[in-house]
Amino acid sequence: MRPLKEGVSITLDSDLLEKVRYEAEKDDRSLSQYINMVLRRHINRIAQKENNSTKND
Repeated sequence: MRPLKEGVSITLDSDLLEKVRYEAEKDDRSLSQYINMVLRRHINRIAQKENNSTKND
């Protein structure tokens, strides 16, 4: 089952938006799909770092 989606509105710097749109197009994804993917990767990296630091304590 696919995760539920919710609509949000965000404001991005225009130069960042231009780069993200370019990367999304290169990856043949919609802007929303690309942003979701990038944010998920970022959150997973943070969680992984936190898990590694608690294991080393």
